[in-house]
Amino acid sequence: MKKIGMVSLGCPKNLVDTEGLLGDLKQNGYELTDNSAEADVLIVNTCGFLQSAVEESVNTVLEMARYKQNGGKCERLIVTGCLAERHPDELLKEIPEIDHLLGTKQYPMLKNLLKNGGNGQRNLVHEPAQYFEAYNNRVVTTPFYSAYIKIAEGCSNQCAFCIIPKLRGPIQSRPVESILEEARALAEQGVKEINLVSQDTTLYGYDLRMKNGLVELLEKLSDIQGIEWIRLFYCYPTVVNDALIDSVARLDKVVKYIDVPLQHTHDVMLQRMKRQEREAGVRTMLKKLRDRIPGVALRTTFITGFPGETPEHFEHMENFVREMEFDHLGIFAYSDEPGTTAYDYADKIDPAIGEERRDRLMALQHEIAARNNTARIGQVHPVLVEGIDDDGLLLMGRLPTQGPDIDGQVIIENSPVEPGDIVPMRITGSLDYDLIATVDETR
Repeated sequence: MKKIGMVSLGCPKNLVDTEGLLGDLKQNGYELTDNSAEADVLIVNTCGFLQSAVEESVNTVLEMARYKQNGGKCERLIVTGCLAERHPDELLKEIPEIDHLLGTKQYPMLKNLLKNGGNGQRNLVHEPAQYFEAYNNRVVTTPFYSAYIKIAEGCSNQCAFCIIPKLRGPIQSRPVESILEEARALAEQGVKEINLVSQDTTLYGYDLRMKNGLVELLEKLSDIQGIEWIRLFYCYPTVVNDALIDSVARLDKVVKYIDVPLQHTHDVMLQRMKRQEREAGVRTMLKKLRDRIPGVALRTTFITGFPGETPEHFEHMENFVREMEFDHLGIFAYSDEPGTTAYDYADKIDPAIGEERRDRLMALQHEIAARNNTARIGQVHPVLVEGIDDDGLLLMGRLPTQGPDIDGQVIIENSPVEPGDIVPMRITGSLDYDLIATVDETR
């Protein structure tokens, strides 16, 4: 039996593709290994969103290629994902050890490729698209109590800084029943938290002619026994409407947490970014979220140093962040990516300025987070226990208002709990982005 080793890079959406692919291969008789030296076939599922991700992907492919050299066990090296979709010819030319290249739309064909050898064809990126209709057999690589569900593929927005629509195509929502079937299977495996992801989660069902597709999906997911937390990521601001806000407020299993990437706050910059929203609409949307969903945690991302961003534009964004006090904030310095609309803009900003502005915003957010966390001391919240940290020293967990891997965590003290438990805990202290808690004895 051939052994498959796989490295997954990039976002949670890419991780779901990796897990679906591993499940598909396992179902077809292949053995999986996490030891690259033991693998007969090595697969790298790449990210190509930003230049830093491109560099990481190339370095990882080169690292895996070494297992084909000097008598290594690896017989075939296969590269998939966004970087393969974006730069197929360059990859095949610069890394001759690659045997086959598949893009973002060919994952299901890999099992047949391994079986028939591919007839010597290395570049399969432009083969007809094939998508996993369901991920019921996926190999979940996240902790047993938490999983991502990708509810749609592709994106129909045309943001000036983003290459994703060219790599992944327009939005293609999965059928509701397919998602529900996957969620039920995950619940049977012990998953308690599901995190809904796509390129534009709020637009789910639009292409299926559903009026409020995401609302309908949330209601049906909430009926699944065993699922306790449902989390929304990547919600495009103009589609965070009244129906969605009311459903998040009403449905107990939907955690009071929404990730709404805003990218900028000044109308001039939003227009140049080809975003649909404007500041006035964003302010209205944020007010509704906070008024109708008490205690809601808001996560967003901004880009600094976008072409044409003046000091006044940046200060507008800085003042907006200071005023809104987001619970979680990610800042990216603009990356000039070939193939995007913004790549052809003439008025580029010195990258060092973009980085300095990013650091300024993050320093401000550090102050906001520390202040907000201090205010939580004494409060009681449910905590999902995650287990001992990577250093083997601290027992960690998360509030429902903290997303996996990207937000702060809870350090758990003097509490007889096990990973996967969701337990009421009293906040006893704070450390910058993290909290300290212990089991609430009054429960």
